Amino acid sequence: MAGIDAILRIMVDQNATALRLAPWGDPALSRNGEPLRFFMPAPDEARFRALAGELLSEARLERAREDGACLFGYRSPYLGAFSVTLRVPDEGPELWFHRGDELRELPEDEGFVRPQAAPAAAAPPPPAEEAPVVAATPAPTSLAALLPPPPVKPGPALAALLRRAGAMEASDLHLTQGGPAMVRVDGSLRALSGPPPDLAAALEGLLGEAQLAALKDDGAVDLAVEGAEGGRCRLNVYRHSGGLACAVRLLRRAAPRLDSLGLPMHLLEPLVALPSGLLLVCGPTGSGKSTTLAALCQEVLSRRGGVLVTLEDPIEYRVPAPGPTALVRQREVGRDVRDFATGLRAALREDPDVLLIGEMRDPESIALVLTAAETGHLVLATLHSPSATGAIERIADAFAPERQQQIRVQLADCLQAVVVQRLIPTVRGGRLPVVEVLRGTHRVRNMIREGHTERIPTAIQAGGDEGMLALERALADRVLAGTITEAAARAVANEPGSLDTYLHPDRAKKIRTR
Repeated sequence: MAGIDAILRIMVDQNATALRLAPWGDPALSRNGEPLRFFMPAPDEARFRALAGELLSEARLERAREDGACLFGYRSPYLGAFSVTLRVPDEGPELWFHRGDELRELPEDEGFVRPQAAPAAAAPPPPAEEAPVVAATPAPTSLAALLPPPPVKPGPALAALLRRAGAMEASDLHLTQGGPAMVRVDGSLRALSGPPPDLAAALEGLLGEAQLAALKDDGAVDLAVEGAEGGRCRLNVYRHSGGLACAVRLLRRAAPRLDSLGLPMHLLEPLVALPSGLLLVCGPTGSGKSTTLAALCQEVLSRRGGVLVTLEDPIEYRVPAPGPTALVRQREVGRDVRDFATGLRAALREDPDVLLIGEMRDPESIALVLTAAETGHLVLATLHSPSATGAIERIADAFAPERQQQIRVQLADCLQAVVVQRLIPTVRGGRLPVVEVLRGTHRVRNMIREGHTERIPTAIQAGGDEGMLALERALADRVLAGTITEAAARAVANEPGSLDTYLHPDRAKKIRTR
C-alpha cells in the first residue's frame, strides 16, 4: 500500500482531517470541513485501483452498492489509523479517509464494519471550486516508494532515430510533426533521409500525466530518457506555431574523465583542489557546459571524496561514486524536488561537501548559491554567458538596484573561478573546446566589489601567471597550431581586436609605434 501511504502522508503533513480520492475528480483535502489548498491530478481508473489496492475488495464494493456506503479501517504502519468510507455513486467509486476529530471508532482488527447512521456533516464537503490550488508532491513513506523509478526508455520509433543520430556522432536530434528529422553534427544541421517521423508515435509512453499537464500549461517540458547503446538523452518537448516539436540532446551515460575533454589541464587541475567557494562554468547553449561540470565533479570526488549533491533539470550525466569515501546524491527538479530554490535550501541540510547546480536561473536560486558558497561548500554551477565579465554582470543585474551592491560583495567574497567554454569546429572535422579562465584573485575581487567589471578583461590578459587565460589568447593558440581556422576563431571571439593582436603581434607592434 505504498502508493496510498504516500498520499496519506500529505494529509498528515497538512494536519488535514479528511481526504477524498476518486478516479472521476481531483482529490480533495479538508480540515474540519474547511477546504485546504491541494493539487494532485485525478488518477484514472487503473491508477485509482492500483493506489486503493485491497481497500477496493469486491465484498466492500458490493456492501457500498447495497447500503450506500461501507465503513472500515486502514492502519498504516507509518502513519497510524484512518477510517475509510467507500461510496459508489454513478460516476464511480470514491474513498474518503478520515483522521483526527473525524476518525470513527474502529475494531482492532480493522475488519469490515457495517455503517451506522450518521449526520450528513460527518462527511466533509468537497472544497469550493474557487479555492486556490498549489502543487504538492506526494512524500514517499515506505521503502518501496523510496526506490527510484525505472528508467524511461524510448519506444521503437524514437530508439531507431537515436541509433541513427548516434551513428553519425550527432550532438542533437530535432523532430517536428510533419517535417524531416534533423541532426546536428559538428555544429551544423543535417536532414535524415527517409519519410518524416510520426512525432506522436516517437513520444508515445514517455510523458506522464504531470508532464503532459506541464506541456499544456507551460508550453514545454524537459525529461531524460535512456538513449541508444547505454547513453542518455535530454528531451525538450515544446509547442510552436506548427504544432509540437522535440529537441533531443544526446549524452553519454556517465560523466567523462576531465583529461579526455581536450581542456587545458594545467589551468583546470588547480580548480579541482579548491576547498570551497563558487566555480562557474559558462557558455552558450550547446557549448559542453554540462559535460565539463560533470567531469569536474567526478575529478573532485576522486581526489578528495566527500558528499556530492546535485540539482539538475533533468539529470543528464550519471556521476558514480569513485570510491568508498565518496557519496553521490543526484536530485532531479520536478521529480525529487519541486524547484531549484527548494532543493538548494534542503541541500544545505544534507551535509554536502560539493554542490552541483544545473543552472542559476533566477534571483532566489542565485542568492542561495552564493550563500552556500560562503558557508564552506564547494559549489559548481552553470550560467549562460559568453564571457567571464558577462557572467559577473548577469549575476548582479538579476537583482533590484538596491541589492546589487550586496550581491557584488557576496560574489567577490566567494568567487573562485569562472570558466567560459566554446566548442569550435576543427579543420579535420569534429569540434574541440576553447576556454577562457578567470581566477578570483585579490585584484579581481576588488573589481567585482567596486563594480569595475570593465577592467576584468585586462586583468585576465595580464593574469597568465595566476592561472588565467583570455578566450582570444586560447583561440589564437589554436589558429597558430593549425587546429582551427582564423574564420572560426573570429566567429566566437568577444574582442576581435585582441584576437588580431595575438595572431599578428608584429603588425600590432608597428601600429603602436606610429
